[in-house]
Amino acid sequence: MPDQSAFQIGKHRVPAGIRRTVDLPVSVLSDHTPVSMSVHVAHGRRPGPTLFVSAAIHGDEIIGVEIVRRLLRAPSLDKLKGTLLAIPIVNAYGFMNHSRYLPDRRDLNRVFPGSPQGSLASRLAHIFMTEIVGRSDVGVDLHSAAVHRTNLPQIRVTPSKPETMALAEVFGAPVVLTSKTRPGSLRQSAQDRDVDVLLYEAGEGLRFDEFAVRAGVTGILRIMHHLKMVSARGITKLKAPPIRSSSSFWQRAPAGGLLRAFKTIGDEVSKGDVLGIISDPFGEMDTEILAEEDGLLIGRSNLPIANEGDGLFHIARLRRNDDAGATIDSLTNQLNEDPLFDEDEII
Repeated sequence: MPDQSAFQIGKHRVPAGIRRTVDLPVSVLSDHTPVSMSVHVAHGRRPGPTLFVSAAIHGDEIIGVEIVRRLLRAPSLDKLKGTLLAIPIVNAYGFMNHSRYLPDRRDLNRVFPGSPQGSLASRLAHIFMTEIVGRSDVGVDLHSAAVHRTNLPQIRVTPSKPETMALAEVFGAPVVLTSKTRPGSLRQSAQDRDVDVLLYEAGEGLRFDEFAVRAGVTGILRIMHHLKMVSARGITKLKAPPIRSSSSFWQRAPAGGLLRAFKTIGDEVSKGDVLGIISDPFGEMDTEILAEEDGLLIGRSNLPIANEGDGLFHIARLRRNDDAGATIDSLTNQLNEDPLFDEDEII
């Protein structure tokens, strides 16, 4: 079988069988420093689909950067079919400043598909849609919870094609949450162009989490194997199907004060369970936070300080026959047994 043709991105051509990092110019800062979006192109010798993996659309969500770094070191990529586009840092401005936003205070994930004549955020979104989404068949966008919150590893998806939900299941995160797309989001704009995107949520802003990183790397490799881009060698098979949920809700603080949490991500809760207690600073008042419904805790606040109305516990509603505890335990044990990808694995 002959080699496939070179891959064109921006002004760069990457020959088949070559891996190359290319810089796509974005803008010039006020001090005349040029800023670009760096894309690692792994262009296989044999034809196959094009998958993009992006991280740090929100600059403080750095866990995806580590996932991409480990993914690019995976031995499976040595005999890649098709093309992998890896963008570890989409929002370089926010990444350098430990900020979710761009310098114009815009949220990049609310301005897609963008415009070449728009704001700085809009121009970056346009470049991403043109150079990355427009050349891809499917994508995985890596996120974490905001600063001072943490998320259980989960895939969020709004499938427009049956095979997309199959990919969400193949990924193997503990939870698959079907959720609507937001106007201006990458997921919605990509879907408008018939490119479905899986959104991986895990861990906390500005922090690494080993379990979340491993789940992300393994999940992407499983997807690549499912798409016949890489062989199964070195990729663990999923031992338990993910938990499916179609809705979730936030349990909010009934009063302001100091939070002592009794439940954490991955815990299954029943209606009426005490999730935590909020106390006033003088120790004169304790207010219990009770679960309003049964479900699985997929996110929570890490801050001990709470204002009335703050979202403290994010709970996914479950189907009647789901055994969430057994699924979480099985997936956790499997990830702990997975082989290490490099010497920097332990954080």
